[in-house]
Amino acid sequence: MSDLAFRSALQLAAAIRAREVSSRELLDHYVARIERLNPRLNAVVTLDVEGARRAADAADAALARGETLGPLCGVPMTVKDTFETAGLRSTAAYEPWRDHVPAADATAVARLRAAGVVVFGKTNVPSLAADWQTYNALFGTTNNPWDLTRTPGGSSGGAAAAVAAGLTALEVGSDIGGSIRVPAHWTGVCGHKPTHGIVPQRGHLPGPPGTLAEPDLNVCGPLARSVDDLELALDVLAGPPPERAVAWSLHLPPPRRRRVTEWRIAAWLDDPAYRVDAEVGRCLMAAVEALRRAGAHVDDRARPAISLRELVPTFQQLLMPIMLRDLADEQFLALARLADSAPPDEELPMTTTARAAAIRHRDWLVANELRERLRAQMAAFFRDWDVLLTPVNVVPAIPHDQSEPFAGRTIVVNGAPRPYADLFGWVALPTMAWLPVTVVPAGRTAGGLPVGVQVVGPYLEDRTPLAVARHLLALVGGVQRPPGVA
Repeated sequence: MSDLAFRSALQLAAAIRAREVSSRELLDHYVARIERLNPRLNAVVTLDVEGARRAADAADAALARGETLGPLCGVPMTVKDTFETAGLRSTAAYEPWRDHVPAADATAVARLRAAGVVVFGKTNVPSLAADWQTYNALFGTTNNPWDLTRTPGGSSGGAAAAVAAGLTALEVGSDIGGSIRVPAHWTGVCGHKPTHGIVPQRGHLPGPPGTLAEPDLNVCGPLARSVDDLELALDVLAGPPPERAVAWSLHLPPPRRRRVTEWRIAAWLDDPAYRVDAEVGRCLMAAVEALRRAGAHVDDRARPAISLRELVPTFQQLLMPIMLRDLADEQFLALARLADSAPPDEELPMTTTARAAAIRHRDWLVANELRERLRAQMAAFFRDWDVLLTPVNVVPAIPHDQSEPFAGRTIVVNGAPRPYADLFGWVALPTMAWLPVTVVPAGRTAGGLPVGVQVVGPYLEDRTPLAVARHLLALVGGVQRPPGVA
């Protein structure tokens, strides 16, 4: 039975349809694994076993009648705790919302349920989904299944850890600053950041419960153990919200190429502004060489004519007003005072954050124009190239670091300290330009930590990076089970 936990969601759906295992049996198997493994991982923070058993029994009864409730009929899954789930605590790990039990599902959750999934629990996040590490005062710290002394990433850290450890078949995450991509990279699983705007965000926290406006930059997308699962989940999730479906629909185009020998792949694997750790670079180069040996045309000198050093500050101007919107008034005013009082040439991390958080609207409009120029540049780049391979970030999974202030933390790259904000370096471009990205494992460091690669695709052509990532994942041997996780 333990191998069931490491099958893909598609394989599990097929096994349930074939009556090899019932939805109820599979659910109970996951619950038993959570009871055994979750105490040291702390990935799953809320369970609804009885409600899930009722849903699993309904799926089994439907199949017994010769009916199906969707392509994922009876497949159990957990959901990131930033998504509202009807009748089930949904907190975003934020103290004021600790008792929030919504009456309705987030749109993404409702679509997954309509596809037949059985939601049985919620996974941990940093408070308000605002960190690359997953810890909070409500539920504590989530550990990486590959090394318990390290973080699985954030903000979809509990989701990625649960997928990696075989505690769930599928997850739905969100990503505004790498929150799907970084956890997939650091836990050795697959993740897809969709094109901005194709998956509705209604019911995602933050903003506060009941918020109707959808934030810029943020997207909702799947994490899984296979690219096929990512694509199926994307098909379930993507499409206009009901109030807009009266006038438009979404039809994502097929991949640009079908055979690996036809792919035109650009590989931008390092940059003077955001040097990658040598162990990360080694894994990325090995993945590129595997694609070359398979016959793909890969150019590791081709890259868009942009500067990461100049791009990231603009990204922060667009990002920080969203990330810090729920700060208490006194905290925001303190940031605004710091932004106004700091010397114009001061570039300390806290000063940079304060200026971005307190940006004036006229300055935001300038940043938005720079974003639109970037989008035009990337569209021109993708006329010549099908995808762009880049690092997810500069390091493998980092040790837990809960020191404050956030902006004062450091990471170690090639033996030397670097600012924590260097983790923005490689995730900023596709987020700013609203581009789809698929992350798959590219290898492991000498110490055994997973390393992922970003496969960045053209706007609204999500199936193209998914297709390249599928080939690459097969070449590197697929998603591996963490050592010691049985």
